[in-house]
Amino acid sequence: MHTGQLTVSEPVVRRLVGEQFPQWRELPVTEIASPGTVNAIFRIGDGLAARFPLKDGEPDGIRRWLEAEAEAARELAGSTRFRTPEPVVIGEPGAGYPLPWAVQTWLPGVTATDDDPAASVLFARDLAEFIGGVRALDTRGRTFGGSGRGGDLRAHDVWMETCFERSEHLLDVPRLRRLWADLRGLPRTDADRMTHGDLIPGNVLVAEGRLAGVLDTGGLGAADPALDLVAVWHLLDAGPREVVREALACDDLQWQRGRAWAFQQAMGLVWYYLDSNPTMSRMGRRTLDRVIR
Repeated sequence: MHTGQLTVSEPVVRRLVGEQFPQWRELPVTEIASPGTVNAIFRIGDGLAARFPLKDGEPDGIRRWLEAEAEAARELAGSTRFRTPEPVVIGEPGAGYPLPWAVQTWLPGVTATDDDPAASVLFARDLAEFIGGVRALDTRGRTFGGSGRGGDLRAHDVWMETCFERSEHLLDVPRLRRLWADLRGLPRTDADRMTHGDLIPGNVLVAEGRLAGVLDTGGLGAADPALDLVAVWHLLDAGPREVVREALACDDLQWQRGRAWAFQQAMGLVWYYLDSNPTMSRMGRRTLDRVIR
């Protein structure tokens, strides 16, 4: 999926686990098929998950990133009634794998990629409760300070232009350019709130049409409160989307900014992952279909 992407296999993970955490040496290690783009995931026994970064980097920088993810996961754990992974330990490079890696608790459930909750009103209510619960966390004076989604929409103009150029043969780009021109300058008056930051189907667990848990909590942080509304376009049909809007009392501007953030994310998925991760590419197309209706 990425230039210079790292590979890691079950035998390598077994060796790393056995050498560094002998208390888990006898537990089975199983690679988990996932459309995720950041980490390779391996299950250790019944209760643990090991995450191995796929993009190469400087080990100390990766360690700081993993430590920040763990801190965010600890902050979110138990703050809502929905389960989220809890950090366990950070592993060391070895056995041919060059970077630190992380172990966290394993959550049961099926991702929304495989168990589609799009028409479920009960899931929509759960999703609104989760978003509202995250928003209620204390920012402790933190504000958005990154370069990713959650700040100024207009800061993404260059990336969106790249996406439009790369998508000429895939999408109705003139129509999408017009939509971005309308959305990019939406005003904002609400203050930064805490957000999960990446509520896409692969990070959402479903059981019997309800929200069972939320993964990939390392992006927790202060941002535009509309950011987590990307989930309603990634995950829900029109009727359940309105359930979320009503439950969160979103005004028109906040709702449209959520639509804009979903649009920005989806535009990058379709062309970038067209061949390397078809699941993510299809997700982008589905979200764009919802955004432009």
